[in-house]
Amino acid sequence: MKLVILDGYAANPGDIDLAAWNTLCDSTGSSIEIEIHARTSPEELMGRARDAELLLTNKTLLMADALQRLPRLRYIGVLATGYNVVDTDEARHRDIVVTNIPAYSTASVAQVVFAHLLHHTHHVAEHSRAVHDGRWQTADDFCFWDYPLVELAGQTMGIVGLGHTGQATARIAQAMGMHVMAWSGKSAETLAGMGITKAESLEQLFRAADVVSLHCPLTPETRHIIRRETLAWMKPSAILINTGRGPLVCEQDLADALRDGRLHAAGVDVLTEEPPRQGSPLIGLENCSITPHVAWATLQARQRLWQIALGNVQAFLAGRPVNVV
Repeated sequence: MKLVILDGYAANPGDIDLAAWNTLCDSTGSSIEIEIHARTSPEELMGRARDAELLLTNKTLLMADALQRLPRLRYIGVLATGYNVVDTDEARHRDIVVTNIPAYSTASVAQVVFAHLLHHTHHVAEHSRAVHDGRWQTADDFCFWDYPLVELAGQTMGIVGLGHTGQATARIAQAMGMHVMAWSGKSAETLAGMGITKAESLEQLFRAADVVSLHCPLTPETRHIIRRETLAWMKPSAILINTGRGPLVCEQDLADALRDGRLHAAGVDVLTEEPPRQGSPLIGLENCSITPHVAWATLQARQRLWQIALGNVQAFLAGRPVNVV
């Protein structure tokens, strides 16, 4: 039996020991052949996947046309939480089990929400740079600041989508003294037990929030949930954070709002095109911080990812698959 990891580099550029994977055996006790590739282009896919019974992918697409040409394939493990890189309908039709990695990066992503938020409320990097440039040494007073400094306590954090990461974000916001409102399918009673106010509509949340943080899945209904119409509901002083999926935001509409002063700031870890080969209207805006899709990528989160991925494969080989999508 052969297992092929199509694009392992992003999740393990060399700082994680994968020796435990060499202990994998099939139902007869025979060792499984493992082949690991840093990246796989569309042109390389069939040559690498043709003989595999088990495939692991992060961002390499496994759509219907590819699955139809892989008759030996029995299992696909997605090295991420989102699994839109796999045609799950075609996989189901072919009795191919597909699993994902749930909740491995919850704490890391929530942490980056506040990294962006604190960047826009205290401008630590800019003020540190000013000190290193000699500004403090020559200041007339004992302190100086170049940007308005904003206290988060007492402000309202609006969270769109209250899954694992949304809840972790809510807990941090509450610890900082913020009120939390959420747009979620959970009942008002459930949210009240978490100290969270349930928004009756997106409009209510957007109008009330000083900070909006996106944690909903990308679906046809949530694509461009941030657009000109919904941005018009938000306070000019508000801050938008997106660590979810790039297409939740219409980037041109957001860029226009930031440039025109209709929104104070934005922090994003994701863009519609990744890498942004064609650019993005958000790149170059001083009031938009952008990180290159790294919220998930702490060492601890990536270690959990590989541990869960190994457990998924072991469970499948034992005939009791888990985390099936």
